Amino acid sequence: MEKLGLIAGGGTLPVEIAQHCERSGRPLFVIRLKGFAGDGLAPYAGAEVGLAEIGKCLKALKRAGCKSICLAGDVARPDFASLVPDLHGLTLLPKAIAAARKGDDALLRFLVGVFEKAGFGVLGAHEVMDDLTLSLGVLGRHAPGDSDMADALRALDVARAIGRLDVGQAAVVAHGLVLAVEAQEGTDAVLARVADLPAHLKGRPGAGAGVLAKAPKPIQETRVDLPTIGLATIHGVARAGLAGIVGEAGRLLVLDREAVIQLADELGVFILGVERPEP
Repeated sequence: MEKLGLIAGGGTLPVEIAQHCERSGRPLFVIRLKGFAGDGLAPYAGAEVGLAEIGKCLKALKRAGCKSICLAGDVARPDFASLVPDLHGLTLLPKAIAAARKGDDALLRFLVGVFEKAGFGVLGAHEVMDDLTLSLGVLGRHAPGDSDMADALRALDVARAIGRLDVGQAAVVAHGLVLAVEAQEGTDAVLARVADLPAHLKGRPGAGAGVLAKAPKPIQETRVDLPTIGLATIHGVARAGLAGIVGEAGRLLVLDREAVIQLADELGVFILGVERPEP
């Protein structure tokens, strides 16, 4: 089994991937991104690398014998002026800045291209762990009602629309009204905003109404940035007074799956996977 280079940001996803490799016997080398990767990755062989230390990263991966890489975890869009690049990173920085001006997805596609040109295969987290994505149908014991389904489909339409503009991946709809869309602030902040809205616009904790939808952008590099839900998402949905979450089957990552299902069941939140629309 070929060695995987895991380029790790923050959150639980990189740790889940590392643990999966350990269980399955897959050799692993972890690039821990400075300021982002958590302590849970400390036990694994690897190196700590700054965001703009591209040469150091590529050399470490090649010395370790990695044939493919997986980029996983939370990494905030950098302040390019504050980066401290190595020589290789310095040569790439103008192109990275130009790509970033076109949107997050253009920047991610540029980064993927850097690794591919260096000879590495690039795998999505869902390709390393095939049980990470949302399945078709209901996950857990709660199912949406008719009004929930109408909100879910509308919210997905809105999420896909903002995705086409490279704005964000998430939208919230309740009673047919768009309550929020995601931009750079992230899903947790979106749900916090919804929680502060007047109660008549949505539901309330324990009697939820409204749906959070997350969908990948049409031009998205899905090996790097599939939309994700986890325990914080379930808590946020419940606090916001929403009824549930909807996403495209096979195109939404579910972190800490068993714990997420248990929490959603306890808080009365449904999780629904629907078919991806035809292109």
